[in-house]
Amino acid sequence: MITQRFLGKCRKLEGPIGALAGVLIFVGLYLGLVVSPADYYQGEVVRIMYVHVPFAKCAMLAYITVFIGSCLYLWKKDPIIDNFSHAAAGVGVFFTAIALITGSIWAKPTWNTWWTWDPRLVSFMILLLILIGYLMLRTFVDDKRKEATYAAVLAIIGFVDLPIVYFSVEWWRTLHQPLSVSMRGVSIAPGMLKPLLFMAIGTSLLLVYMVMIRTQMLYLQYLLEAKRGGLLSNAEGMK
Repeated sequence: MITQRFLGKCRKLEGPIGALAGVLIFVGLYLGLVVSPADYYQGEVVRIMYVHVPFAKCAMLAYITVFIGSCLYLWKKDPIIDNFSHAAAGVGVFFTAIALITGSIWAKPTWNTWWTWDPRLVSFMILLLILIGYLMLRTFVDDKRKEATYAAVLAIIGFVDLPIVYFSVEWWRTLHQPLSVSMRGVSIAPGMLKPLLFMAIGTSLLLVYMVMIRTQMLYLQYLLEAKRGGLLSNAEGMK
């Protein structure tokens, strides 16, 4: 009953959420790439920020979703929760990879290098490797229950990297600037903050939309495999 209600809400909301995400991202990109001012020090290069920062935040949000879903699965053992975590991990790889790529593009003219062993960059790359390892683990185990359990445990252990990613600019000397929005206040110009907010909300809704779609696909795959397994069991029983 809960599964059907959840899937029903996904089918009902996916269209409006996807459309709203598209509109907000379009407005955010227009404000960021056309309307917002260039940075005093970085010039036009700073416009990469309007893609990089929202995608980086959503990458961390995706992993938080995987972590919460994994904890719930170990408690409830509900396959739809496992599908939800699995979906968030796959979408998280996408957001994390885009954040790393755009970060490298931004770093080249700013730091004069595509990559450096900066604490934020290293911890973020580790986050991507954890997510990839999570997905790979799910392909190596034949037993679906064991696969879901092992993946959930890995996601929970890997969560230790998330605070390191977030607070690395505060804990160590790093090339990254300190947090622009923190308990100390907001240290970013209003003309840059507005497109960032549009992009942040838009990419967050895009994350929700992609996870909803992917969860439904994984649950249908789960049902097909369960049905196929049942048919095979019945066929073997008739021999």
